[in-house]
Amino acid sequence: MNDVRVAAIASLTPLEELDSTPFLVDTRGQHAACARWAVERGYVVARELLFYGVRPDHAELWADVEAGEVDLFVAANEHVLARALTSVPGFRAECERRGVRVETAEAADPAYDSAAKAAVHRRLSMPTAGYDGT
Repeated sequence: MNDVRVAAIASLTPLEELDSTPFLVDTRGQHAACARWAVERGYVVARELLFYGVRPDHAELWADVEAGEVDLFVAANEHVLARALTSVPGFRAECERRGVRVETAEAADPAYDSAAKAAVHRRLSMPTAGYDGT
């Protein structure tokens, strides 16, 4: 068993962007792509993170690394990283400085038809009503 613990980064993109960039809005889909990537390598997803324009040195980004609970970061693709962080090169440099790997699952943005977009919209617009997306 491989003991590599992964923090999956998803971009917390506003629901208003669902029509133009549905995968960036679909945090569940992004995390699922990261989970598949981890399973293929025998890794375990220890944390699911949601960020929108966070600085590469933000304390919340590094808390699990500093606590020894995360060994590497993964995002579904570079587009997700670019939305989640203010600077992907800065984040990669910070990862290198701290000795933490950062990977992308190289997941292509899936196609979203109107039904899939509606499902994402429903799930994200009704969380306080107890809807869990299933």
